[in-house]
Order: sequence, then structure tokens, then C-alpha cells
Amino acid sequence: MSGHSKWATTKHKKAVIDAKRGKLFAKLIKNIEVAARMGGVDIEGNPTLYDAIQKAKKQSVPNKNIDSAVKRGGGLEAGGADYETIMYEGYGPNGVAVLIECLTDNRNRAASDVRVAMTRNGGNMADPGSVSYLFNRKGVVIVPKGELSEDDVLGAVLDAGAEEVNDLGESFEVLSEATDLVAVRTALQDAGIDYDSAEANFVPTMQVELDEEGAKKIFKLIDALEDSDDVQNVFANFDVSDEVMEKVDA
Repeated sequence: MSGHSKWATTKHKKAVIDAKRGKLFAKLIKNIEVAARMGGVDIEGNPTLYDAIQKAKKQSVPNKNIDSAVKRGGGLEAGGADYETIMYEGYGPNGVAVLIECLTDNRNRAASDVRVAMTRNGGNMADPGSVSYLFNRKGVVIVPKGELSEDDVLGAVLDAGAEEVNDLGESFEVLSEATDLVAVRTALQDAGIDYDSAEANFVPTMQVELDEEGAKKIFKLIDALEDSDDVQNVFANFDVSDEVMEKVDA
């Protein structure tokens, strides 16, 4: 899983750069709004909202923006949009399976954005169900390393339902069933271990090994998709070795 690890680390660094562009802020705010609408504004009783707020805080989204998003989502403040989640499926270059999760108040715009990004970057749209079977919904918690060892993290989360802990270089990735995500996150907090993000993601069951050229193409496609305000997450089943990743970074 080294390639996946390297990509996860790169993706994390990329998120910091994206935050400066403000695009990530908007997506994090939207996430909070939807979580508040779906499960109410009480953070204690709405773990999805709790995690959405934590993630926004980690990316330095101002507290006033977070509070406003919670209020809009809960109907306590005007201006909330009626967002819906839509999943699109497709194939990128080299037959890489791609799942695109959108959070939008305009289905037509979202569909158009995704289709244009895919077709301009060597991708093809696919029918619903033709790609999603290659992924499992999993709880994913990213823990910054600091002074922690893999055993420290494993010891804290094993009884909470964690399935595996992967070393991502600068951080650890803790995988669990999506239903165990809150228990795993809580176990880390109880052990005094800080985490960067906790969310349910789509994790591939098999991966396509890419060379430098293939990696550049898929990264270009993912960038184009994520450039849309409606696209919340992009999941893909590729693997890139550390050697290839270093060439791409260079």
C-alpha cells in the first residue's frame, strides 16, 4: 500500500495549499451546513457535525464562519441552500475507477462540471453501480505522527473496532467499518491522541499500479474534478510507488 500511503500524504499537503485558495473553506463550510441540517445542531448528539467542525478547525476556517454554517444548516439563520449528495461514477486514464461525491444545490450544474472534467482529462462517465462495487465504505481517521509509534495508535483503537493502521510517512491512517468511526475517534481522544480528520470514505478493494505518466494523468483529472465547487470528494483505485511519486513531485 506504499503508493496509496504516499498519495494520502501528498493529498494532505495539497489540502493545505488548497485552503489558501479558499475553495477548500467553501467545501468544509458546506459539509457543516449539511451535517447540521441532517442531524441537528447539537454537537453531542450529532457526531457527523462534530467531525465536520473539527476538520474545518484543523484547516483554520474561522469560528464565525463555522457558527454561521451550523445556524444556517439548523434553520436558525437565513441563507441555507438545499444541498443534496450525488455520486457519479467513471473511469479515468489507464482504467482507474473513479467515484465522485458531489454536494450540490444544482444537479444540472454538478453533472455538467463532472462530465466536462472527465472528458477533457481522458476519463469516461460510467453507469451507476459499474464502479462503486470496487470500493468499500470505511471509517478513515488520519493521525499526525509526532512522537507516536504505530503500536501507540493500534493500542488505543484496537478495542474500538479499528481494522488496520497504515503508516503514511508523516501520519497514520486508521481504518474501520464506517459504523465504528465514532468509537475509533473517541478512543483516540480518550487516549489523548490528536487526529487531523475522521470521516467515512470510499476505500478501494483493488488498485491499478501506475507509472509516472499514468500518475500525472490521474492527478490532473482529480485536480480538474476538485476544481468544481460542487465536487466534495474524489475517490480512485490507483496505486503509485514511492519512486514514481518522487518523480511526479520533482
